Amino acid sequence: MTTTATRKNMKPPPAVLTNAFYAFYDLHRPAYYAFAQARLPTEEARVAVAHLFSLVADNWTSVVNERCPSAWAWERHTQVIARRSGRTTTPVHDISLLHDQLLFSIGEIAALTGTDAATVAALLAAADREAGGRTGRASLWTSMIKPAASNEARWRRTFRLRTAAT
Repeated sequence: MTTTATRKNMKPPPAVLTNAFYAFYDLHRPAYYAFAQARLPTEEARVAVAHLFSLVADNWTSVVNERCPSAWAWERHTQVIARRSGRTTTPVHDISLLHDQLLFSIGEIAALTGTDAATVAALLAAADREAGGRTGRASLWTSMIKPAASNEARWRRTFRLRTAAT
C-alpha cells in the first residue's frame, strides 16, 4: 500500500514528461523558427531551432522545474541566434521584430518569451522611442502602461470640473 507521503516523493512517469515536451515543442517551434528565419538564412534557421530543441530536450527535467520554462528556452534561443548570426540584439529589438514583422500579438509574445504583457508593451514603447515615433504606436503603449485612474479619482475630477464651472 502506498501512503500519501510516499506518492508525493514519487517522480512523474516519463510519459508525462515526454507529452509535456511535445506540447511545448508544438506550441513554440513555429514561432521560434519564424524568429530564427528573420535573423538567419533558411538552413541556418533550421539548424538553430533543431539545436535549441535538442538542448531543451536534454535538459527537460530541469527546464520544467524552472519558474518559467518559456523564459528559459527563449533566452537560450536568442543566444543561439546571436551566436549563429554573429550579432547580438536587445530585448527591445527582439520584441519589435516579433510584433512588427512577424505580427505576433502582445499576449502571444508574452507567452513565447516568458514575460508578462506589461513588459512586452514597455519594450514595444521603447522600440517606438528608438524609432523616433515613426510607428505611431507610442500613445497606444503609453496608455497600456499607465495605471488607470480609479473610479473615485474619476468622480473627484468630474466633480471639480462641475463645481469650478458654477
